[in-house]
Amino acid sequence: MTREELEQKKKTVYGLICSDFYTPMKIKELAVFLQVPREQRQELLEVLDTLIQEGKIQISRKGKYSKYKEELLTGVFTAHARGFGFVAVEGMDGDVFIPEDQVHGAMHRDTVQVSVKPGQSGKRREGSVVRILKRGTERIVGLYQESKNFGFVIPDNERYTRDIFVAKEDSSGAVDGSKVVAELISYGTERKSPEGKIVEILGHVSDPGTDILSIVKGYELPVEFPEKVMRQAERVPDRISEADLQGRMDLRDVQMVTIDGEDAKDLDDAVSLEMDGEHYILGVHIADVANYVQENSALDREALERGTSVYLVDRVIPMLPRRLSNGICSLNAGQDRLALSCIMTIDRKGKVVDHVIAETVICVDQRMTYTSVKKILEEQDAEETARYRELTPLFQRMQELAAVLRARRRSRGSIDFDFPETKVILDEKGEPAEIRPYDRNTATKIIEDFMLIANETVAEDYFWQGTPFVYRTHDNPDPDRMRKLSTFINNFGYSIRFKEDEVHPKELQKLLERLEGTPEEMLISRLTLRSMKQAKYTTESSGHFGLAARYYCHFTSPIRRYPDLQIHRIIKDSLRGRMNEEKAEHYRTILDRVAAQSSERERRADEAERETIRLKKAEYMSRHLGEEFDGVISGVTAWGFYVELPNTVEGLVHAASLQGDYFEYNESAYEMVGQRTGKRYRLGQGVRVQVVRADRATRTVDFQLAENQEE
Repeated sequence: MTREELEQKKKTVYGLICSDFYTPMKIKELAVFLQVPREQRQELLEVLDTLIQEGKIQISRKGKYSKYKEELLTGVFTAHARGFGFVAVEGMDGDVFIPEDQVHGAMHRDTVQVSVKPGQSGKRREGSVVRILKRGTERIVGLYQESKNFGFVIPDNERYTRDIFVAKEDSSGAVDGSKVVAELISYGTERKSPEGKIVEILGHVSDPGTDILSIVKGYELPVEFPEKVMRQAERVPDRISEADLQGRMDLRDVQMVTIDGEDAKDLDDAVSLEMDGEHYILGVHIADVANYVQENSALDREALERGTSVYLVDRVIPMLPRRLSNGICSLNAGQDRLALSCIMTIDRKGKVVDHVIAETVICVDQRMTYTSVKKILEEQDAEETARYRELTPLFQRMQELAAVLRARRRSRGSIDFDFPETKVILDEKGEPAEIRPYDRNTATKIIEDFMLIANETVAEDYFWQGTPFVYRTHDNPDPDRMRKLSTFINNFGYSIRFKEDEVHPKELQKLLERLEGTPEEMLISRLTLRSMKQAKYTTESSGHFGLAARYYCHFTSPIRRYPDLQIHRIIKDSLRGRMNEEKAEHYRTILDRVAAQSSERERRADEAERETIRLKKAEYMSRHLGEEFDGVISGVTAWGFYVELPNTVEGLVHAASLQGDYFEYNESAYEMVGQRTGKRYRLGQGVRVQVVRADRATRTVDFQLAENQEE
């Protein structure tokens, strides 16, 4: 079929489909209607495919062809520093990509209506913003730059791509270099900058502490508690009474400990472990915060609004006032405390054969640290072992049980991505003295294993009770992303098995095991992690893919996570016989909002924490300009590749800085390739780099390849 014939047939077919008398038809019906001979139906199919690709017609799930109707969707716009963005539509898999020239004035976090182009198989959907329904930002934190008669605020968050114009009379005395909070009074147009007025001056950009405060304000993290909340916290007793003990299981004679970091002050979980013949009796005892934070009280409303405690490099922004979190709700050694306990009978294979969930009163014997327990179990430190002689057998039993639980999880397919987290050590001035990977040792794994089994046990119990509940879920990976990963790893001789378009977590676990110690381990492990979805809170128990768990929830940290506090209330209502239909309906009414808001607050806290770490990393590396380090390529993009150092600092080697050749980005192989030499820089490859730039304002570090880089 010639080009002229194709165009003519397109006009004929399109004219028919657009006519008033046409009703959607399948290919066979359309061929009969157009009197197309059987041997020419393939040509008709090509014509229809071309019209679909041009966005002129569409095909339904039932295979019927019709004129393309503009699809309008509503969602939240997430901007990118490079000008484009994405719209997340509730209930839809995958975001809608918005090119820079189709943003049409939308700003980060705006709720927008988008027109979506007809999708092509295997490609991300693309659209255009047609209406801004609700602005998502009222205030922006940034750096004030002063001119003679006006000023500008340059947003800290690079997702806000336009500077904010500030009239002289609206500057509130800000000077050049001030970090400020600007309230938007106009969102501007495509040609005109947004306008704002300064409502708070945080300090000069060079003042100590201003940098972290800017991040706190930028993420709208609530720092001070309202007066009503503090008054309510002051009325909470600082010790338990005889009345508190009524109806509770008394576990004060049971040997138990807390194991936390040296600087932890809110101790919300204690553990005990006894033997009953061949069975382990593991007790996970969690602070009964719900006893002191009543539903819909000022304390509760503020906790729900915060959603979680936020752990920044130089401070903690707690979910609850410290009088509770560090006081009566903290399981301090030697003090009677109210708890909610999950006591599990576990066999030698790690199976929970029986369990009891009860309101209890406990008294912790010893406040232990991860460091001390590590010294006893890993290093067999004589001094530490002698100091805790009475508890050493307990720790040894814990190590034994944790290994059994871990092996059972592993056998069912639980995935363990052991990427190092960052530990930032600050000096007395708040400046980074050291940056290193967080120590994940035997002691931290014991607590992790015990909390995981308690969370699973509680979730399964309440799932089968049919009680309204909040679960922690992790959906199966998107099949398309898994297929792309599978295609890529085939280049290295690895494979992933699919069953009915799904991947079992055990397949990914096996893949990670086969990768251990190989040159491509870092490369494929990172790609596997990026191919997975984000965990969230839901009211439906759809399972946790990463843990290969059918039932999972967050039960173990009610001091610092609202979902835990919420399900403690549900458990207590059930234990006390108050879970009637009226109470169940009440929970069904509120829990979807609790789950959604808790997920959103968790993401906000994680992003703020990452930003403060990036800031301190840039500050730390600014003292090492010109120095050389060995690292590993951790990301490859069209503009260069990222290199991660052993201390977890990551920096960019710009493509323009690569000498001796012109390097192009090979997206399918995640590598930069020299066009003349064929030299490759790919994910997971070891390189030696020199620090050339560290910018605290943008929280970025730039490297260049060291001159003595091996060929």
